[in-house]
Amino acid sequence: MICQKTKLCIWLLGINLFISTFTFGGGYVVVPMIRKYFVSRKKLFSEDELVDMAAIAQSSPGAIAINLSTLAGFRVAGMTGAVISCIAAVIPSLVILVFISMFYVAFAANPLISAVLKGMQAGVAALIVDFVVDMCSMVIKERSLLLTLMIPTAFLANFILEINVAIILAVCCFLCIVRVWVNERRQKKWGNY
Repeated sequence: MICQKTKLCIWLLGINLFISTFTFGGGYVVVPMIRKYFVSRKKLFSEDELVDMAAIAQSSPGAIAINLSTLAGFRVAGMTGAVISCIAAVIPSLVILVFISMFYVAFAANPLISAVLKGMQAGVAALIVDFVVDMCSMVIKERSLLLTLMIPTAFLANFILEINVAIILAVCCFLCIVRVWVNERRQKKWGNY
C-alpha cells in the first residue's frame, strides 16, 4: 500500500508537469493555476500563503514559475516535494525547447505556428489581468490607504513617467518597511498602557 506522502509526491509530480506543460507566458500565469489546484481544490495551503510564496518567488533569482512550483512543493511535502516540483516544472519546457530547436527553421516560417503563438499571447494577457485583479483585491481588503494608493501610483510612475520598475519596487518596499515599523511602534506604545 502506498503511504500518504508518496501519494502526495506522485500528485505533485503530475500536477507540476501539467501546469508547466500548459501555461505559456511566464511565472505570473502559473499563480492562477497553483491557486486552482493547490488552494481551491486540494486546500493544501491558504490564499495568503500563496501570495507570500508568489512574492518570494518573484523576488528570488530565477524563473518565477519554477521558484513558485518549488515553494509550493516544499510547503506541501518538504524538501522531497520541492525537488520533485522543481524537476517537474523544468521538464516540459526543456523537452519543448529541444524539439523546437531541432526544427527551428520549419517552425519560424510556418504561418500556422505564428498564428497559434499570437493566440497564446492573448490568453497569457487574460491570465495576467486575472492575477493582477486578484492581487489588487487582496491589497484593498487590507484596508490600508497607503497600500491601496500604491497600486495606481506605481502604475502611473511606470506607465506615464516611465520610471524604472526597480526604483518603483525599491520605493514600495521601503514604504512597506516603514509602515510595518510604525505599526509595531504603535502596538508597543499602546501595549504599555
